[in-house]
Amino acid sequence: MVEQLTDLKAILHSKRANIYLLEHCRVMQKDGRVLYLTEAKDENCYWNIPIANTTCILLGTGTSITQAAMRMLAQAGVLVGFCGGGGTPLLMGTEIEWMTPQSEYRPTEYIQGWLSFWFEEEKRLHVAKQFQQARISYLTTAWQKDKDLKAEGFNPQESGTTQALQRYSQQITAVTKVGDLLMHEASLTKQLYKIATQLTEYADFSRQHDGQDLANAFLNHGNYLAYGLAATTLWVLGIPHGFAVMHGKTRRGALVFDVADLIKDAIVLPWAFICAKEKMTEQEFRQQILQKFTEHKVLDFMFDTVKKHALAPIGLIET
Repeated sequence: MVEQLTDLKAILHSKRANIYLLEHCRVMQKDGRVLYLTEAKDENCYWNIPIANTTCILLGTGTSITQAAMRMLAQAGVLVGFCGGGGTPLLMGTEIEWMTPQSEYRPTEYIQGWLSFWFEEEKRLHVAKQFQQARISYLTTAWQKDKDLKAEGFNPQESGTTQALQRYSQQITAVTKVGDLLMHEASLTKQLYKIATQLTEYADFSRQHDGQDLANAFLNHGNYLAYGLAATTLWVLGIPHGFAVMHGKTRRGALVFDVADLIKDAIVLPWAFICAKEKMTEQEFRQQILQKFTEHKVLDFMFDTVKKHALAPIGLIET
């Protein structure tokens, strides 16, 4: 059993390639593997899930999972979440409930480092501001080197985008409380929505989480995939979701949103509009987003950013 668990852990979480969204199937353990069963009219088909190379699994509409499968997924360190159709919540806007493996052998230095600054508001704000600067830097780098995005007109050196990012960077430096930072962050995202709608000629867009148009649906879908990666990052590092630096101490899963925001505008936002313009299916959009997550090393960036601030010298607070 020890050798089996060692084999499952062979691939680092930051290097894992797979996220699964399963619908209308049954997940089970069979012959030492985790499978999902789809029932067709004439035959049943079993499909293998390579759990050692998987970060998280979303169980959507019409799914069930066995206790034996959950045990194997926990041993492999795979997060499991229940969601509505298409990877987004189905009822009352409820957040995905992430079921994390129960392990007492995760690293301790990251949570200890995180808590060494978290209880002081000034230091917590400092880390929040550093997260937002990292977000800008990541967006700029991703858009500059992504030929597919450039072909669609997404260029960080375009005047409107440059001005929006520079203005936000200046606002980050000047803010003195998290509420103002959240306000400026929301304003930046609205500007990026406007830029995306202009480039893709997506008329009459309004961001609505329960919107039925393709752009809103793809934004929801892509964001929840990003939340899965963020939740995986925090679980592996042993940092509970409640210790947020920006989204508040009472919002459920708050730190998940902080970490996911590092990459959402850079990857999910533009591709949601591009794929909506091309009238892709949800499956086609999901494959495109997962490809871009891998191409731009999203999970590596999340891990590196969280680890950097968890282990940074605590006295370095800007005045």
